[in-house]
Amino acid sequence: MTKIKVGVIGVGALGWHHARLYKECDQAELVGIYDLDEESGENVAEKLATRYFKSPVALLEAVDAVSIAVPAHLHFEIGQRVIEAKKHILMEKPLTEFLDHGRKLLEMAKENDCIIQVGHVERFNPIIAVMEEKLTDPRFIEVHRLSPYPPQRPGQKPRGTEVGVVLDLMIHDLEMILNLVDSEVELIDVVGVPILSSTEDIANVRLRFENGCVANLTASRVTNEPVRKMRIFQSDAYVSLDYQEKSGEIYWKDETGIQHKTILVDDHNALLKQLEHFLKCVAGYMATGNIPAPKVSGEQGFKALELAVKIREKIQLSS
Repeated sequence: MTKIKVGVIGVGALGWHHARLYKECDQAELVGIYDLDEESGENVAEKLATRYFKSPVALLEAVDAVSIAVPAHLHFEIGQRVIEAKKHILMEKPLTEFLDHGRKLLEMAKENDCIIQVGHVERFNPIIAVMEEKLTDPRFIEVHRLSPYPPQRPGQKPRGTEVGVVLDLMIHDLEMILNLVDSEVELIDVVGVPILSSTEDIANVRLRFENGCVANLTASRVTNEPVRKMRIFQSDAYVSLDYQEKSGEIYWKDETGIQHKTILVDDHNALLKQLEHFLKCVAGYMATGNIPAPKVSGEQGFKALELAVKIREKIQLSS
């Protein structure tokens, strides 16, 4: 098996897990990491028995592909550098902060034959495959994604608050819903409130799709107790997910009556599967010269970003 030489740019709370799990992937060789905080980066490199590179340029010269896990407002800048070096990208969500930046990255990736996969990790959870099989015509979706406010960091904004809660948290569920419903959004009703940051920290969104499906989403990052729940209804099936309890229930009708299945939610395994899928895509390109379509492609990540930006703009207009 040809090993893919990989690196991680940004090894904070999430990038650390990317680097750690690459070490577990048979198809990956973790060449090294880069982080703007040299001391932190060197500590992570020592723990993982890998190399700390003092610049992203030096890291890119040594790898085939990278995970980018820097704050969202830096995605475009770092993404450009990576594509200019003709390396493949697993970009943590959101793809970028602004639509024009997202379009530019996709254009550059196409011109340079670079893969962009976007890190909407929950698409790799084992329960999602069952949902995609059974939920062929969702009619109503309800989502709650609530988290405590991130802790302060010396000299930096709290993690994720470089953007509002829609781009920070809700975009996970927007991407999943767009994939499940597969219809254009025709109406968006929103309310968003800033509490501890300069952008919205709580948001509620009601989406109506052209096929009649309705989705109601609530996201907050100022809640004492974390909540991550999703319920999906269609005429012959019902799904209930609780990511905090790591459980999922699905009920569906067939010719024999009501069927039921309990499926465990596995966040850790989902991230590992996401990395393995990215490596498989890169290996496929290296073997054939053809760009494979990742499960969550740059285009799909852009579509979720596009909807999130529309929601953000409506919140800004109403405030």
